[in-house]
Amino acid sequence: MYRTPFLTYLLLASAALAQSLPAGLRFHASFDGSTDARTAGGDKRLYSAASYKEQAAAQPGLAAAPDVSLVAGAGRHNSGALRFATKNGEAVFYQAKGNVNFNPKNWTGTIAFFLKLDPETDLAPGYCDPIQVTDKAYNDSAIWTDFTKDDMPRHFRLGVFGALKAWNPNNIEPDKNPAFNNRLVVMKKTPFARDRWTSIVVTHSGLGGGAGRATLYADGVAVRETTGIGEAFEWDPAKGAIRLGVAYVGLMDDVMIFDRVITAAEVKSVATGRP
Repeated sequence: MYRTPFLTYLLLASAALAQSLPAGLRFHASFDGSTDARTAGGDKRLYSAASYKEQAAAQPGLAAAPDVSLVAGAGRHNSGALRFATKNGEAVFYQAKGNVNFNPKNWTGTIAFFLKLDPETDLAPGYCDPIQVTDKAYNDSAIWTDFTKDDMPRHFRLGVFGALKAWNPNNIEPDKNPAFNNRLVVMKKTPFARDRWTSIVVTHSGLGGGAGRATLYADGVAVRETTGIGEAFEWDPAKGAIRLGVAYVGLMDDVMIFDRVITAAEVKSVATGRP
């Protein structure tokens, strides 16, 4: 089969990136020519639905999310990227089964991805979660990152919460709940911009085992660690999802899941694309 020079370049660039990634890579959506994941321990296809309430009816592809598209040449290495053109209200996700090494007694691993946006001008009003890994919601057995809705400039946060009934039995609103706010990792001054890619890495260990912890990194630098995550994590594996771009506007590239906590040096190598 004949390959154009540009296609050959993309293939070589993607292969070089794959070789530079740390060991333990279970899932990698590179968006280079396809929304199918390049590496997958489960279903490699990207799904969409009208909402997460209708996740069971989701179909492969982006038909249910018309403002989300695969854009050639917009990615980190002049390859592809996923673009969210307007505030995304649809469900866009990869199935977590097989792609996330969920373990109810010791969920340990790393989530990494890249964003390109200006939060102050691109995002619509309200909270925005670039990624959520859960089978239910952001506050129930979930790992997520978000941009806050009211701060100027917007803060970027990491949230890791187990079973809702365990950590918030009285269902107190998040903004009024110390058990919620004291758990968050908050980055008030962020590096996000339209003219550069920002690397985000989340490492987590021991979730569900009584003494879980998680660390947020931005551009290879640790922001802060949250510890003492003691509640259980409960999933229905068939409903687990790697949710992308919840209310997000901007570009996303190289979504990765590792089976282990990668080291600080490896976090930097992911951020720079160099081994």
